[in-house]
Amino acid sequence: MKRLIYVFPFLVLCSFILTGCSSTDVEEDVREEEPVEQLYNQAADAMDSKNYEEATRLFEEVERQHPYSQWATQAELMAAYSSYKDLRYDEAILALDRYIELHPGNEDIDYALYLRALCFYEQITDVARDQAMTEEALNALDVLVRRFPESHYARDAALKLDLTQDHLAGKEMEIGRYYLNRTHVNAAINRFRAVVKDYQTTTHVPEALHRLVESYMTLGVANEATHVAAVLGYNYPGSKWYEKTYALLDPSQRQKILDDRNWLDRTVESLFKPD
Repeated sequence: MKRLIYVFPFLVLCSFILTGCSSTDVEEDVREEEPVEQLYNQAADAMDSKNYEEATRLFEEVERQHPYSQWATQAELMAAYSSYKDLRYDEAILALDRYIELHPGNEDIDYALYLRALCFYEQITDVARDQAMTEEALNALDVLVRRFPESHYARDAALKLDLTQDHLAGKEMEIGRYYLNRTHVNAAINRFRAVVKDYQTTTHVPEALHRLVESYMTLGVANEATHVAAVLGYNYPGSKWYEKTYALLDPSQRQKILDDRNWLDRTVESLFKPD
């Protein structure tokens, strides 16, 4: 009987604790449920105050509490945007991937793709570092430009796409120069040829052609050097790199370039035609 006397108060106490917890949970649930307009406006106010973490939380609450409202889809995108503004790029990318998957036909899908591309683009580092993020930015920007060429965001994406390609070409040039300076000439040639072939619209092509002439001259392959010099002179006649290249050539090579009237041999594409 003594054991029951001790147990009974304990059970009563537990029942009060459980009742209290249950009551608290209910109260919290009731407190959490807010009108969707009010909750969304709170999130927007947090954004205006640059309290981006709180804004993200509140936008996510809009979707959680009111998943079938007309505000929920917009709140998903705004949650991603507030994470982006807070430089929490990984969170923003995850949210945008989810948004793009769930709402492929939404009128704001082009903006979602643009914002996703920006998350990668703004993480691009200098050419001395690994360029995995640059590749991600390139792919993301390319998706937007191809899928929505008439989009309001396509023009800026195209400009950033050019800059991204220039960045990748710069990385190839850096590696190529490194190899050339250490007399790994064939490895350097591969890098310079990649720039000329894969990044033809970038600012690095004239130098890449000049470095190819340097490389071929180092190997003693005069015909290849003359061919590349002719391509450089035809396509970039006013370039400082052509002046440097011209100075490398011997008189017979210079004369061949000046006398040659076969313009087809001077196109960039001619460098990659099979012999």
